[in-house]
Amino acid sequence: MGTSFSLTGAEKKFLSRLARMSIEAGLVGKVVEAVPALPEVLDNPQSMLRRHLGGFVTISIENKLRGCIGSIVGQEPLYRNIWRMAASAAFSDPRFPPLRLEEWRNNPELEISVLDELTPCLNPEAIEVGRHGLVLQYQHQSGVFLPQVPVEQGWDRLSYLENLCTKAGVPKNSWQQPLARLFWFEALVFPA
Repeated sequence: MGTSFSLTGAEKKFLSRLARMSIEAGLVGKVVEAVPALPEVLDNPQSMLRRHLGGFVTISIENKLRGCIGSIVGQEPLYRNIWRMAASAAFSDPRFPPLRLEEWRNNPELEISVLDELTPCLNPEAIEVGRHGLVLQYQHQSGVFLPQVPVEQGWDRLSYLENLCTKAGVPKNSWQQPLARLFWFEALVFPA
């Protein structure tokens, strides 16, 4: 298993700039309906930026989570997805109040995670902490963790699975139940 794609330095730089532009537009009260166009040098049919990939944008201030929103499965080109997810992480994460201009002026850390395709995880023993992101679906509930989360939290594989259940709002051993659906993915993660 490994990501089925890579991004060039120019593509990462463009996504980083796009995420920051999206947040800055929201901070000054602009509603930008149209996502900025791809630069000509990156605009080609084979560009990874045009591929429908899931993506998350994470905002941290002083190493504390301040917002994280994403889509597990890409429903639109990656660059459009990152534009929307950046604004959502800044202003619509239900765990936090909307980001304020004063906070933005303190230069928060942004991280972009581009997700590869979800596939069923048939062998939970093969999960590698730090490599695999996970999605659990059980009893009409679901939870997701990006690959970097268990590393940041210091979890081993079992703690990772138990905390995934907790996030989904189901008992800690639910991942072992016959009707539980466990998926894994890898992600390309970079600072924005």
